[in-house]
Amino acid sequence: MLWIFWRKHDLWGESASTPMKANVNLWFNDGHTFDDSGRYRKLIGKFIYPTITRPDITFVVGILSRFMHPPREAHWSVALKILAYIKGYPGKTLMYRKYGHVCVFGYIDSDYAGDRGNMKSMTGYCTFVGGNLVTWRSKK
Repeated sequence: MLWIFWRKHDLWGESASTPMKANVNLWFNDGHTFDDSGRYRKLIGKFIYPTITRPDITFVVGILSRFMHPPREAHWSVALKILAYIKGYPGKTLMYRKYGHVCVFGYIDSDYAGDRGNMKSMTGYCTFVGGNLVTWRSKK
C-alpha cells in the first residue's frame, strides 16, 4: 500500500538510518503550516498499518498523528523521513525464530512529564518469550 503511494508521488530522497531525529521539537508553532493537510493526513493514515509489524516506527507515527488538524512543514518533513527510513530498511520487521529456550524477559521504561506538548508522563513496556518480541505498549 505504501509502495503505491511512493511510486505515485515519489516523495523520498536517500534512505535514512532512523525514523526521526532525536530531540526534534514538533510542538513549536512558529513554523509554516503545510499547504496540503489532506495529503499529510493520508500519508499518516497509510503509516498505521505497517506499525503492526514494525514497532520501530510506531512511536514516531503516534507523535505525528497528534498533528492531523494543523500540520506544519516540520511534521511533513518528519513524515518523509519515515518514508526514507522504510526505504532504507525494507526487511526490518518482526521475525520469530526458534532459539531453543522459552525464557520470558520484560523491560519497562517511564518518563515523568517528558512530553513537551502537555507535560504528561509516558510509560512503555515490552515482553520477550523465547527471545521473540510478543507484546509491547506505550501509554501516556
